[in-house]
Amino acid sequence: MAVEKIVIGDETKFPLNGILTIPNERNGLVPAVVLVHGSGPSDMDEKIGDNRPFKDIADGLAGKGIAALRYDKRTFIYGKEMKNDTGLSVKEETIEDAILAADFLRQDSRIDSNKIFIIGHSMGGMLAPRIDAEGGKFAGIIIMAGSPRKLEEIMMSQNDEVLNSLNKFLQLIARKQIASLSSKFDNIYNLSDEEAKSTKVLGKSVRAYYLKEMGEHPAADYLQELEKPVFIIQGEKDFQSSIEKDFEGYKKLLENKPNVTFKLYPNLNHLFMPSVYGEILKAKKEYKVPQHVDQQVIDDIAEWILSV
Repeated sequence: MAVEKIVIGDETKFPLNGILTIPNERNGLVPAVVLVHGSGPSDMDEKIGDNRPFKDIADGLAGKGIAALRYDKRTFIYGKEMKNDTGLSVKEETIEDAILAADFLRQDSRIDSNKIFIIGHSMGGMLAPRIDAEGGKFAGIIIMAGSPRKLEEIMMSQNDEVLNSLNKFLQLIARKQIASLSSKFDNIYNLSDEEAKSTKVLGKSVRAYYLKEMGEHPAADYLQELEKPVFIIQGEKDFQSSIEKDFEGYKKLLENKPNVTFKLYPNLNHLFMPSVYGEILKAKKEYKVPQHVDQQVIDDIAEWILSV
């Protein structure tokens, strides 16, 4: 495969370095994917601990005749400047660059412009249908460990999981903190945009507006209207996405839609790598163990793309 250094958005205020992986064996035009990161600042490999899931996926797909574009996330490179932007939303953080990446692929004469797909991981998977609707215009959507729920709902259920593993004394303290967070979240949609921009809900930099703007564009709305192919996958040992609330949630939402395919992978975690500890409190330790995205996942994604 050829590995080419590229820049996404080189004419914007936020140019981002990236890599385009192109298969060596090409009979005519090749299909391609744009890889979209999960939450938080992240490099082009989506490096988490000692793991690089996006590099694994890009290299794996190249071996199957599919090009892949990955790039540094905007907050990874420009996080300091963006922290002070009270109107920051997922649009600036993720959506705009994913659309620019799709446009970049369309300009490449080696790529089949009718076969450009999006692979969104975690929060990138939650946003993938919106990215498609707002200008990505993909041939199909792959959601890896995403969720049809609102971001604040996911945060609350992760908090509850941590809470259940604490001793009684710590539970009392944590319960109060979680309750106060919950009441902040409950009020988000009563705020005007301007009020939301000046209300901090988490730490120093997460403002109510970020959650409000995202919550007002729910993934469910886009997915229910979609006619194009969608592939939704999750690992059974994922402690960040819930099988019951997320994977089954997607199924319930989309059960009568013939364009959607689902697959659950035994013993894989949130990164689609073999589960090590399998609990949220040991996430840091789990991701410190160097592993690779399971080959079956890469095979299935490639097969799905080539069948569309």
